[in-house]
Amino acid sequence: MGQLPRRQLVVVAAGAVLAGVFVALPAGTAVAAPNVLNADRSVTRSCFASLLPAGAAGADRREFTSTVDGLIQARLKPGTGAEGDWDLAVFDKATGGVVAASAALRSREVAESFVKKGQQLVVQACRYSGSARTVQLGVDFLALTPQGTSTQTTPAQSTPAQLVRVETPTRADKNRLNTLGLDVTEKGDATSVEVVLADAKDRKTLSDAGFTSSVVEADLSAKSVRDAATDRAYAAKTPSSALPSGRTTYRHLYDYEFEIKELARKYPNLVSAFTMPESTWEGRDVVGLEIATDVRNTSDGKPVDFTMGVHHAREWPAGEHAMEWAYELINGYFHDNTIRGLVGRTRNIIVPIINPDGFDISREAEPKGDFSTFDYEMKRKNCNVNDSPPQYATGVCKADPAGRLRGTDPNRNYAGFWGGGGAETAWSGDTFRGSAPFSEPETRNVRWLVSSRQVTNLMTLHTVAALVLRVPGIADTRPPLDEPAYKALGDKMASRNAYTSEPSWMLYDTTGTTEDWSYWATGGWGFTIEVGGNGFHGPYADSVVAEYEGLAPAAGAGKGGNRQAFLDFLGNTADPAQHSTLIGSAPKGYQLKLHKTFQTPSSPVVQPDGSTKPPIYNTDDLNSTLTTTGGRFAWSVNPSTRPYVAGRYGRDPQGPVQPGYAVANPAGVPPINQNYPADTTAESFAFHVDGLPKADNGKLSVNINWQHPTTDWDLFVYDAAGNLVTSSANGGTTSEHAVLFDPPAGDYKAVVVNYDQTDPAAVDDWTGDVSFASPIPTTYGPKEAYQLTCTSPKGKLVGVADVYVDRGQTVDVGEVCTRSAHAQKQRASGGTR
Repeated sequence: MGQLPRRQLVVVAAGAVLAGVFVALPAGTAVAAPNVLNADRSVTRSCFASLLPAGAAGADRREFTSTVDGLIQARLKPGTGAEGDWDLAVFDKATGGVVAASAALRSREVAESFVKKGQQLVVQACRYSGSARTVQLGVDFLALTPQGTSTQTTPAQSTPAQLVRVETPTRADKNRLNTLGLDVTEKGDATSVEVVLADAKDRKTLSDAGFTSSVVEADLSAKSVRDAATDRAYAAKTPSSALPSGRTTYRHLYDYEFEIKELARKYPNLVSAFTMPESTWEGRDVVGLEIATDVRNTSDGKPVDFTMGVHHAREWPAGEHAMEWAYELINGYFHDNTIRGLVGRTRNIIVPIINPDGFDISREAEPKGDFSTFDYEMKRKNCNVNDSPPQYATGVCKADPAGRLRGTDPNRNYAGFWGGGGAETAWSGDTFRGSAPFSEPETRNVRWLVSSRQVTNLMTLHTVAALVLRVPGIADTRPPLDEPAYKALGDKMASRNAYTSEPSWMLYDTTGTTEDWSYWATGGWGFTIEVGGNGFHGPYADSVVAEYEGLAPAAGAGKGGNRQAFLDFLGNTADPAQHSTLIGSAPKGYQLKLHKTFQTPSSPVVQPDGSTKPPIYNTDDLNSTLTTTGGRFAWSVNPSTRPYVAGRYGRDPQGPVQPGYAVANPAGVPPINQNYPADTTAESFAFHVDGLPKADNGKLSVNINWQHPTTDWDLFVYDAAGNLVTSSANGGTTSEHAVLFDPPAGDYKAVVVNYDQTDPAAVDDWTGDVSFASPIPTTYGPKEAYQLTCTSPKGKLVGVADVYVDRGQTVDVGEVCTRSAHAQKQRASGGTR
């Protein structure tokens, strides 16, 4: 584990690393000691919009000259007494251009960027709001070698980084591709997946594994530079876009932060800004906004819609879509009766940037796009350093010895089936799962929010596969009882953006993803929307404006685009038939609390050598509250029984299963062929699948077996029309099993390819059979209850009850605060409606 796979290392010599401390660096490296900045009053304005004159009201500044070629890292932290909201910006003194900025909701700011030796800089702090008249400033300069270079000359690559489409006709192929340590994108279909090949080593890895591919984008670096130029040209000629905000360019992290608090300031009764409880590894705050009528009454019992973006740093359109959705709701509340009605019946929580450390690095990096170690623009993960070997654990995240490869993939770090396939065990892998479920502050923040609010609908935004994904992420996990309604909702959204609606496993197996935790643990609908476009952050006009609004060239042009998909999802949030409802009576000012605690096992934990260890048990603690206004109340909640234990969707057999039978191996042995299907040399056998009323087959399995694991036969199954319907081509085994669920009746042909032999002179031939299994009926698990309590305004516990409630059901809990025992017995005797 001490070496970086696939990537050539470039050692970066860095000075001291700061993580929320304010110290002077050694002589010759740092030139500033801590400073206390002062402002007598607050001024609600942007700190990064311009360099203010010295002595401007509501601001203070310090000037520095960089003594290094490297990084400036400027930080604010609160002074003594009450904490207000101060913002921070670093300017080039000569040009007035912004070098770095930070504008979160408190006085804990991090502004970091590259500077040149001798560059004159002005660090400006602005008091945005609050009573704090002072703030502490820390500024450090870190000497670095030039970004992405080493002290020795590295020959230029003969072939640039490319995006290729890899042929993966079966799920087994997709899952095997995921084990190679390549940058596998989320874009694919039934027979292929797109993969980034950064260098010759990646190309050899893919070729040696026996995969065939075709080039989608021949030069990703050139594309990155071209896309940046396209964005500049679009912004220059477009005063305002069709987006709700009119935005024409990708936002920086400080843009998101400032816009969030400005919206809260301008619409105080409709919008509230908040900070997640845990800051990131580099000390940044994670901020979001909530939109609702009487917005500060977060315990009003309305159903909660939670939209988030940018788990993955390079997926900029995800954040843009989330932010535009906020503008959509605010603008619509004042100008669109339909949206006004939806906002009035729901609470909307939006966190555009879940991973601010990674996003800030990606967004501020030079457009490089070659996916090399030091291509920070294409960073995917967060900035966790703890899992890296010591030699790669130095330096700040923006310029460290492991480049973009250091960190954890937040969307493989949730507890849902964590530790299984579809996530990497190597610390440098793009889908590295982390050391344990919820090891990352970013995922713990999401867990906090989902666990403390009744989030009935959750949407997490990614790029660039044009998909609407639902659970499960693993094919071997049977779909939930909710599958028909779950699928219908996904299909409805897909009808608006013209994306493909499917379970996540149909792309390839994934574990530790957001909705595979949130849905199975809480029952709130959870979807991943893979925003379409061309590249992880393609041209703004296409990947943001067109995809959001449903304009050409987006696939959803004329159908409503993601805007209408989001509105459909919010309509589902507002629909009582899509969640559960508790009603009852309680005196004014009393607090109702729903509580549930449980343990859920992870997957058997895959180890780096391919072995597994026992599952890890994760404890979830769900607590949500309702503050009563007196008299009758209605509380929108998730079902009391977790989908994980509620049961699994299936179907009852309508006839007997077809008997299995052995198949005859054709005479002779075909020569070794490692280029199928380009080279069709193989042998085959035919078989037939019966249908109703003769047989009802829920599963077909074509099986071949041989003696030695160094022999390799591959198996491909075609229907009568010549369509490939399933295959199995794993390698390193003594068998292949091509599986097809609910196979249509008809004639089929199995093609067997002699990929390799232990000893070609002594052929290790195969034997085979065809087997069938009945459909698996729907299964039902136990019912779970919420623990409902009521406390008086003085904090005294005055009522307790167990509450069972299903999706679409309304349960009357009665006078739970005054006659809870009576209400409990009434429900037990059938007092529901």
